[in-house]
Amino acid sequence: MRVARTHLVWDWNGTLLDDFALVVTATNHAFAAVGARDVTPDEHRRRFRRPVAEFYAEILERAVDEDEFGKLDRIFHDAYRLGLTTMALAADAKEALTSWPGSQSLLSMWFHAELVPTLETYGLAGHFTRVDGLRTEVGGDLKAGHLAAHLREMDVTGAQTVLIGDSLDDAAAASSNGAAVVLYTGGFTDATRLRTAGCPVADTLVEAVEIARTL
Repeated sequence: MRVARTHLVWDWNGTLLDDFALVVTATNHAFAAVGARDVTPDEHRRRFRRPVAEFYAEILERAVDEDEFGKLDRIFHDAYRLGLTTMALAADAKEALTSWPGSQSLLSMWFHAELVPTLETYGLAGHFTRVDGLRTEVGGDLKAGHLAAHLREMDVTGAQTVLIGDSLDDAAAASSNGAAVVLYTGGFTDATRLRTAGCPVADTLVEAVEIARTL
């Protein structure tokens, strides 16, 4: 018997939070620290992927070991934090949040201790039954295992869940957990790349929720 998709998991960076420009700036700050060239916004959208260390290695055209990635990740996040206070939500984020009829949660690959107060700053904390960010000191990993733990903590199954995110990693995470997914073109990934995943794709968050309600 088909189970209704009653729970929606939101991605944060590049989805609800319109921070792509800041991510590119912070990435280039990290690259500059090792004497590397800048990456353009279009190139970032075409080539970004997780694990982030693989993306860095592709741009740098050499291997990036664990120690160097840790250094680059810290430089990235230091630069990111400096610009975060100027970032706005996606234009229709609040409208999208209020248009979903079921329960909602947020799963981010950003650090949990910083994510929670940031959501309060944007007035979003009350929308979510659960919020999870990274509880490690270095980021950049795949999302699938984090989504599995997130759903397990809420006693929600993948079959009940739709994920809205902006990356192919979101699609892979949803697939590995039996969840549906809608991919959003306003974030970190080129729309053409998103459509190669064979998943529903939306140009606005309100449209993403409308599609999610049909799955």
